[in-house]
Amino acid sequence: MSLHHEVLPEPDLIQLLTPEGIRVEHPDYPLTITDDEIKSLYRDLVLVRRFDGEATALQRQGELGLWASCLGQEAAQVGPGRAMRTQDMAFPTYREHGVAWCRDVDPLTLLGMFRGVSLGGWNPNDNNFNLYTIVLGAQTLHAVGYAMGVTRDGAVGTGEADRDTAVLAFFGDGASSQGDVNEAFIWAAAANLPVVFYCQNNQWAISEAVERQSRVPLYQRASGFGFPGVRIDGNDVLACLAVSRMALDDARSGQGPTLIEAYTYRMGAHTTSDDPTRYRLTDELETWRLRDPLERVRAYLVREAAVGQDFFDELEAESEALAERIREACRTLPDPSPLSPFDHVYAEQTDELAEQRADYADYLNSFEGSGHK
Repeated sequence: MSLHHEVLPEPDLIQLLTPEGIRVEHPDYPLTITDDEIKSLYRDLVLVRRFDGEATALQRQGELGLWASCLGQEAAQVGPGRAMRTQDMAFPTYREHGVAWCRDVDPLTLLGMFRGVSLGGWNPNDNNFNLYTIVLGAQTLHAVGYAMGVTRDGAVGTGEADRDTAVLAFFGDGASSQGDVNEAFIWAAAANLPVVFYCQNNQWAISEAVERQSRVPLYQRASGFGFPGVRIDGNDVLACLAVSRMALDDARSGQGPTLIEAYTYRMGAHTTSDDPTRYRLTDELETWRLRDPLERVRAYLVREAAVGQDFFDELEAESEALAERIREACRTLPDPSPLSPFDHVYAEQTDELAEQRADYADYLNSFEGSGHK
């Protein structure tokens, strides 16, 4: 397999904050935002990266079975996460830790599935953030189905800010090659559904470069299905926020689906079981380090907003406290009972399942000193 993967200039890339931390305007995507709001976004980025790094370390220490890092993709997640309204619903893959953070899902609950102590870890209805989906692209169909329900409930185009609802479906460049994603596009377009498809193009579907999957930029695929597509600088949290906010507004008002391609880069491995040095060059990685989503915001805050060192010191202390909490709490997550899977098969347990549970309980109790309950 060739290691060559040239980083080329990208056409039609929406950008509001350059890699050097300079604010720029775009006529189609204006963004009114205060420096305090940018500071808040920077806090999100820092804390998401710190949690993600801690989870990777926990996996290396044997505390997690696997971890899918979002290193380098924080802006591509915090932007849309903060663009959502309370009633909007997000359907993630298995890497949207930044979106989970913005939806107030406790980072600790994300670790349960990767530690093997839960089947998901949270109630999707509590934060309007669906469970992580491992099957590539399946969540896009789930999102479309939810959007159908939203439409039938009359929660689109009413003009009521706290009622009109949009659905945000996340997937990666690799999943764009899946049939489920293309079927989701067809259904969303045909029914004019209030769903925003958000593709984080991090350049690599595990070891397969994106240009091996598509001869055109991914956002251009939307035109073939009859709805708009746009490509944004996925390392620019302001562009991610502004474009996502507009697409979600369009969805809520009844204007149908949009495809957003967040052009970013996976700085780490696909998961902790992957070795990216086998299929990509170090030079490519170093090129993308210069586009770091955190550093450009920090540069803006220091140079343009005159934010002092105290803010960064306090944020560093907060990030360390978060990491310490995650470290300690992860190691003490309770192991599930062997009988607990029977509790989550159906909303109401059937007689047949109850019989199976009883048989399995008898089997477990047949071992002396088993202590199973």
